[in-house]
Amino acid sequence: MDKKDLQNMRHSLAHLLAAAVLELWPDTKTAIGPAIDNGFYYDFEFSKPLSDKDLSVIQKKMKKMLNTWDTFSEKKVSEKEAKDFFKDNPYKQELIDEIVSKKEDITLYTSGPPAGGFTDLCKGGHIEDMKKINADAFKLSHIAGAYWRGDENNTQLTRIYGLAFETKKDLDEYEKMLAEAKERDHRKLGKELGLFVFSDIVGKGLPLWTDKGATIRREVERFIVDEEIRRGYKHVRTPDMARIDLYKKSGHYPYYKDSMYTPMVIDEDEYMLRPMTCPHHFELYLSKPRSYRELPLRIAELAQLYRYEQSGELSGLMRVRSFCLADAHIICRDTTQAQEEVDGALDLIEYIAKVFGLNLGENYSYRLSLGNRDEEEKYFKDDNAWDVAEGILRNVLKKRRVPFVEAQNEASFYGPKIDIQMKNVLGKEDTAFTVQYDFVMPKRFELTFTDSDGKEKEPIVIHRSSVGAIERIMAFLIEHYAGSFPLWLSPTQVAVLPIAEDKHGEYAKEVYDALLKLGIRVEWMGESESLGKRIRQSKMQKIPYLVVIGDKEIEYKKITVEGRDNERHEYITMADFITLLENKIKNKK
Repeated sequence: MDKKDLQNMRHSLAHLLAAAVLELWPDTKTAIGPAIDNGFYYDFEFSKPLSDKDLSVIQKKMKKMLNTWDTFSEKKVSEKEAKDFFKDNPYKQELIDEIVSKKEDITLYTSGPPAGGFTDLCKGGHIEDMKKINADAFKLSHIAGAYWRGDENNTQLTRIYGLAFETKKDLDEYEKMLAEAKERDHRKLGKELGLFVFSDIVGKGLPLWTDKGATIRREVERFIVDEEIRRGYKHVRTPDMARIDLYKKSGHYPYYKDSMYTPMVIDEDEYMLRPMTCPHHFELYLSKPRSYRELPLRIAELAQLYRYEQSGELSGLMRVRSFCLADAHIICRDTTQAQEEVDGALDLIEYIAKVFGLNLGENYSYRLSLGNRDEEEKYFKDDNAWDVAEGILRNVLKKRRVPFVEAQNEASFYGPKIDIQMKNVLGKEDTAFTVQYDFVMPKRFELTFTDSDGKEKEPIVIHRSSVGAIERIMAFLIEHYAGSFPLWLSPTQVAVLPIAEDKHGEYAKEVYDALLKLGIRVEWMGESESLGKRIRQSKMQKIPYLVVIGDKEIEYKKITVEGRDNERHEYITMADFITLLENKIKNKK
């Protein structure tokens, strides 16, 4: 079964789900039910709450009904016929109005037994023969809340999700992967390892970092800043807010208005928490006259940004309302320099990914995101500039000989971009980093430089993020490492365990103090519990190294070290252990 047939099968099962629900609860109102990756869902308005226990009842009904379903029949109807058919369903009424506004055909699809089939408003895309569906290869997975049309101002509906595959083996393998992914979920591990928390009174989507989580963040941030400085970036600091006029000048305000926070009135001026950094960096550039000799000028910042995400879209650290972006804007002299800087930005991104153990093709991929020239409201109108910019980005990717896909309608309003798409443990793809060509902002901000011929010229701007939002990359790393961070990132690098504190505590404390003075993140695990329990606790916290101190260690003036990955060093000197630690930390092994 090819991808299209599989999607059609999943869509058909969404119809079957709706039919089963209506047989069990006839007063339920149906909304929409598409196919999705690995399955399907359908949104309903129930007259009473549904629980997970009801899923088995619905699933049993679906499998029984499947035997009576065969093919789908299509019928084109008028607006009046459609509205009469769904007269008691406000969701279908709204969908019909939308279809009419687009001047599209209104079609109803029916399947099921001739005497009492199920009919739904649908554009099509069904399996030709329902008998080809393996009843053992689909199941209902879970229930979730979903606002109608994704708008939290609308009614909250009940969404029932299902999994569907061609064979039972495919379903079993996917469920096994889900179980493994659940163990790696950054929300679960973040809680178990004490890395971050959320507080209702602080607010949704606003993570609070513990000392352990903040330690990992700090190491990631230091690594990024140091590496960028080595590559010629000028790190700056700009404010977290600005007058609304700045975002009107940049053109962001009308495009991003819905994701920006409400303006604050201060001294009769309107201020906003910033949703992006570029206008601030452009004002820095404009603070003095610029010469071609300064270009390319790479302005970078770890910038705190604020964007409104709907409650239903918030997800752990992956989608938050306040985040820190490893952002930069590169002011270039001409297209040749712009192409070189795009290539250099990808070099940086690939280097950082390699240090984190993320592989191109396996963990992340490239997407060339293009604009739609016909959507003048969404994209800046300058066909020649779009051609040049898209050509430069495409050339960079081709010269690097890396696989990439092209995606229409995914660019920002001021230019095309290369998106680095990262896969999480569930295989879901998110945009993690971006490199963007900008031919609009230099005009809006009147950016200029004095060229070698003494004339003022307009530069080109490259926007890029080396590691994306720190919160999102933290989520990826927690899941990628399953919480077992490499030594340089581990919040606690070494735990010191005296077997008996009264006999071995003094020497163990000397070891602890020596490591602490060298900047090693060390934890004291004294005799509050049995040795076995302390060792288990340290392993649950995924601490890379345990130093165990007993009689022999004191006698030999050495230490015994147990590594997280079955590594063991019996009776080694402190000097040797410190060398081992420092080499691994320095080389980010």
